[in-house]
Amino acid sequence: MSSHYSEAVNTAREYYNSDDADNFYAIIWGGEDIHIGLYHSPEEAIPEASHRTVRHIAEKTELKPEHKVLDIGSGYGGLARYLASTFGCSIVALNLSEKENERARKLNKERGLEDEIDVVDGSFENIPVQDNSFDVIFSQDAILHSGQREKVLEEVARVLKPGGRFIFTDPMQADDCPEGVLEPILKRIHLSSLGSPRFYRETAAKLGMNEVSFEDRTDQLVMHYSRVLQETETHEAELIHKIDKAYVERMKTGLSHWIEGGERGYLTWGFFVFQRQS
Repeated sequence: MSSHYSEAVNTAREYYNSDDADNFYAIIWGGEDIHIGLYHSPEEAIPEASHRTVRHIAEKTELKPEHKVLDIGSGYGGLARYLASTFGCSIVALNLSEKENERARKLNKERGLEDEIDVVDGSFENIPVQDNSFDVIFSQDAILHSGQREKVLEEVARVLKPGGRFIFTDPMQADDCPEGVLEPILKRIHLSSLGSPRFYRETAAKLGMNEVSFEDRTDQLVMHYSRVLQETETHEAELIHKIDKAYVERMKTGLSHWIEGGERGYLTWGFFVFQRQS
């Protein structure tokens, strides 16, 4: 299966399929939502803040039971379960990690949502559905893992119905980010670049998707990675019983780079809403 993926996507797939990553996200993130949270205070629990992001992104459009929804890079399926249980719509959850998808299917079944959510093993660089299939497409902090982000947006525009909405978050480099300063972050995630707001705006426009809104919440990127680092250090003794110690050390170093990049204004994070032209 890995031969069908680009190098960057396959690297991410192997990472998220690892026991170390699976255990880390279960212990620190709660194993439900693994993306940047929206915090009301610096002490708030990560799972609570992460679920607030889910609720907030769902509010960016008016979902109806008849809507067909796609979540690309769906992780453990927290967003898909929230959408299915709250709005009654059917969802395809596309994700590259078979390990995450296995857990997502288990959680879906436990909550009686297996008929509403179709978990699909695959890459958002080659979405395995027909053109004009979905009313709404969501993505949370996943597109950064692609080395072909323009291809991802091409696929989104292809499978989105005319008038449909694409709503996503992604850790991005700021439009005015100096050359080279993100190298420690990029090296850690095996990429040569991050997307930027300008990149997403220009690429979406070229593909016939109009910008509806952008809500800049970069402050939450710094807050989130600070909380994850704090929790990693607090639970380090527990983590190293289940996770390779070198993984924990690399994670702490990587989190420090994300925090520094955000504090220095090199990074951006927020909620984009685009609408495909009718």
